[in-house]
Amino acid sequence: MKKIILSLIVLSVLSSCVSSKKYQQLDDKYIKMRSENVELKDQLDSLSNKQMRCQSALDRLQIQYDNLQSKYATLDKLYQVKDNAYKKLQASYAALSQSSSQTLAYEAEKSRKLLDSLNFKQKELAKERAALDQQIKKIKQLENLIAQKDAKLNNLKGSLNRALNKFKGQGLKVTEKDGKIYISMENKLLFDSGSWHVKQNGRDAIKTISNILSINPDVEIMIEGHTDNVPYHGKGAIQDNWDLSVKRATSVVRQLMKNKNIDPKRLIPAGRSKYLPVADNSTPEGRAKNRRIEVILTPRLDEIMNLLNN
Repeated sequence: MKKIILSLIVLSVLSSCVSSKKYQQLDDKYIKMRSENVELKDQLDSLSNKQMRCQSALDRLQIQYDNLQSKYATLDKLYQVKDNAYKKLQASYAALSQSSSQTLAYEAEKSRKLLDSLNFKQKELAKERAALDQQIKKIKQLENLIAQKDAKLNNLKGSLNRALNKFKGQGLKVTEKDGKIYISMENKLLFDSGSWHVKQNGRDAIKTISNILSINPDVEIMIEGHTDNVPYHGKGAIQDNWDLSVKRATSVVRQLMKNKNIDPKRLIPAGRSKYLPVADNSTPEGRAKNRRIEVILTPRLDEIMNLLNN
């Protein structure tokens, strides 16, 4: 507590020494960061909507697949019945065509017309069968892509669990939910109270994560900063828990960017402030769990979207 009070006094003295020009620069930077945070939140919402559309489209395709399978079975039975009738009529037509009597000629013409009708229906059934085969092929391709995505996600989760095992007792855990992998790191591993500078042990954990992500380029990386509900009382560019959560997220991003094999386009920092708690803020233990960084790994759905659009 004494250290916190001393830090606040030092920050107060330093902030009083900052020129108005420097303060204006910091204020501009804060406005820019806040704007970027809004844009990043929009990107997150867009990605979430994109994933929901993919899942909805997949559900619709599954229903279509089930309906088409049922229709296929019905059409196949009808095809067999019509085919048997066609063969019988062919035999009958051959016999009738050999007869020269007027009655037989009439029956033969009648049979010929019926054969023409059956032949037309047979061609229509063949077209529907070809279309159904194409739909089944497309659904199987989609199922294979989803299975490959799930396998890659499971492999990535296993690699992370093995690599991060030594940090598990320090407030770090790896979970999977809704087709995404969540790496949650409590602030006791990463930051001192009120600070956004990553501690050495936290840098070691982030470096381990970056090594795994550098060899898994097909996942998007969202870094979310979370706080408890205790108001931030610092001074300077950081005014509240929103600012602090964003600042901590970007600090983790900068640590990840030290790995040159990670494309910066994959990284999306975001601040969530106090609004997504995972525990009760009324206890010290609950607040400690809520003060965290979450690295959210989302598989890219480009191939699935292309297949659905085509």
